[in-house]
Amino acid sequence: MNNLVIDMTHGGVKIAVSLAKKGRSVLAFDIYNTLNDIDQRMLEIYDVHLLNSLDELSGYRGDMRIIHPVHLPLTHSEIMENNPDLNYTFMTHHEIICEILKDWGDDIPVVEVTGVKGKTSAVFMLKEILIDKNPLILSSLGAILYENGKEITLKKNISITPANIKETIDLAYKIANPVCKIAEGVVESENLKKYSSAIFESSLGVSGVGDVGLLTNISENYPIAKANSSASKAKRQVFRCDTVACEKESYDKYYSDVKHSRTNTFSLNDRSANLYPESVDYSLDKSEIRVKYSNVKTVNDKNLSGEITVKTFAPGPHHVSNVLGVILTCICLEIDTEDIIKGLDNFKGLTGRTNKRSNGDFLIIEEINPGINTDAIKRSIEMIGDINTYVVAVGGDYGITCEEIDETKVANYLDTTDCNIILTGDVGSSIAQKMTKNVKVIENADDVYDMALKDEKNLLFIYRSDYSKVSKR
Repeated sequence: MNNLVIDMTHGGVKIAVSLAKKGRSVLAFDIYNTLNDIDQRMLEIYDVHLLNSLDELSGYRGDMRIIHPVHLPLTHSEIMENNPDLNYTFMTHHEIICEILKDWGDDIPVVEVTGVKGKTSAVFMLKEILIDKNPLILSSLGAILYENGKEITLKKNISITPANIKETIDLAYKIANPVCKIAEGVVESENLKKYSSAIFESSLGVSGVGDVGLLTNISENYPIAKANSSASKAKRQVFRCDTVACEKESYDKYYSDVKHSRTNTFSLNDRSANLYPESVDYSLDKSEIRVKYSNVKTVNDKNLSGEITVKTFAPGPHHVSNVLGVILTCICLEIDTEDIIKGLDNFKGLTGRTNKRSNGDFLIIEEINPGINTDAIKRSIEMIGDINTYVVAVGGDYGITCEEIDETKVANYLDTTDCNIILTGDVGSSIAQKMTKNVKVIENADDVYDMALKDEKNLLFIYRSDYSKVSKR
């Protein structure tokens, strides 16, 4: 059987080479024309034939798997018009990664995290809880290995595509299995894992290698694949995992038709969920959350019920929702309650997402995220107690994610608020033109901090960006 891997931009090279190493017949198509010389040479080394166009399929007969990313708007007609006699099936990058990694991770707990908001924060809360198990992590902040509490960065600039799950595993393997040159040959050391747990973040669904798949929310069901699909359809792949922890509101709206014997739900407000908060005592430092759970179906087919109280950095309801998803995931894994409590107590927020720090007598709360949208802005403003003591700065950069911000929707919301608003960055300048009330616009985001301090105000800084750019200020 031939395997055609489409899209070299989003991990196709890794997938094609991985299949070729397993002795499969592999073709590749660089649909976005981004293939560099090094990757092209890699395909040649492993005898992967690179197509110049789909027209070349007319020369192939028999069975073929067409492997594409879930966001690619590829249609059956585009294949059939080139070869109506080709016996083909479609397969996503997520699905093929699950196949490639078959039997990997059988001896360790593995969690896959997806959702519209809260993915990265959930990953690093889970990291704190699983820290004694030396977690291997793929997240939007990089591929990271933790060994005895020490952070080892495997790769910084890495996307959360399914192929990079395999890339992260390969990078960790190279550290655990150094190659030693002896005499005239090369000998690899014994295959040892330096990790005993793994947490993988994925933007558009999961591969299915997870013992537990966590879906944080579908807070905005944005279109993908040129509006031929949507976030909720892509993230439906979370149900490929053996056990699922899913926000109940998202489950009820998008996935109530799914038949999955080990699906568990969490909710801030719906007490029919498997897990919900009995009470929340909010604080900008550490919120205390009393949680009740019942009939949680675990990875070992147990049904667990009980209560747990945690204290952690969760200043707003959306942060608490993330905490609930993490707790439910840990219960699904049958992680000891004390480890959950200790891990969440150690979570202090996430640089590059939600972060709180002091500037003299004043507070700075940063919400910096490549996926900031209207809902996230609204929730961030609502979490502040006395908003009159704050300057609220909103802005950002373009081209950060496939999901662009609805500026008109943001402008309409900000027109209804009474807070002291500053708009900044390219996104902020554009939003200002769509608002009816006059607001201050500062081109350079760095100047926002100085202005808040000059006005003797706390600062809520909501910025749509890659934190690596903002952190250079």
